[in-house]
Amino acid sequence: MRVTQLLAGFAAIVSLASAAPTDSSRSQLAKRVKKFQWFGVNESGAEFGQTSIPGTYNKDYTFPSTSSIDTLMGKGLNIFRIPILMERIARGSMTSSLDATYLSQLTAVVNHITNAGGYAIVDPHNFGRYNGAIITSTANFQTFWKNVATAFKSNSKVIFDTNNEYHDMDESLVVSLNQAAINGIRSAGATSQYIFVEGNSYTGAWTWTTQNTAMASLTDPNNKIIYEMHQYLDSDGSGTSDQCVSSTIGSQRITDATTWLKNNGKKGILGEFAGGSNSVCESAVTGMVNYMAANTDVWTGGLWWGGGPWWGDYIFSMEPPSGTAYVNVLPSILPLI
Repeated sequence: MRVTQLLAGFAAIVSLASAAPTDSSRSQLAKRVKKFQWFGVNESGAEFGQTSIPGTYNKDYTFPSTSSIDTLMGKGLNIFRIPILMERIARGSMTSSLDATYLSQLTAVVNHITNAGGYAIVDPHNFGRYNGAIITSTANFQTFWKNVATAFKSNSKVIFDTNNEYHDMDESLVVSLNQAAINGIRSAGATSQYIFVEGNSYTGAWTWTTQNTAMASLTDPNNKIIYEMHQYLDSDGSGTSDQCVSSTIGSQRITDATTWLKNNGKKGILGEFAGGSNSVCESAVTGMVNYMAANTDVWTGGLWWGGGPWWGDYIFSMEPPSGTAYVNVLPSILPLI
């Protein structure tokens, strides 16, 4: 998402320990997600407080609530994207050793998800930047990803997302950074995991064919690349309004990207999407999901933006039990996935 809410000062206590998943929760996963490979929610918190680096846990940033994730998994969702900050996990420079405390907190959430049979996406939510500057060193970026992948290489249900929403960068640099991430991950011995690659211009599906055509050149010796695109349905596609352009804008905004995926023999996922809790947006969102379901040869699924314990009354909150989208939108999506 383009604008991350900085919720420094809002303290919340999140327990990373919770009961082991039940057999019934696992059967829900198998029962619910039928049309897509994956469907789930972004789980924010660890990327908050971007002006406070490294920041204080549960003051500047937090980690997702595992009990909320359990609730969502009980509904049948099977994939969760965990945004983090590169500056917190690799402090001082991209090539630094990983911070043990932050990594431990991340690993606890990741393992909770994957032990329950779900997939966990590790998402450096940095917009192609480190300490505010555009990342230009592919070598350093490759080292960063080798270090991160090493920590999770034995867990095949971890997915590596190269970086959130590259933007205002040269397209060739974005392609090179994605390829460097792939190379770093595989050189760590992480060969069983999927890699989600993101494009320029906030990885928007609606601008993909004008901004990201060179992304088709990416290669992976393990052939597990998924093209992650984001799509919001407000007038400028930023996801800052709960008003959708029209009831059909969802499918319209991903049509060209669908054609690109088909023409290039690629598979994609909507790594972020959302719409307001109103009738126009409900039609737009369900129309988009139905369109994806009719094209599962290229669309593997989607993740709603967003969940997480600190969203409060955020317009797209998917946080149980009272988030706006959890109450009003999720019931209309579940039958479609």
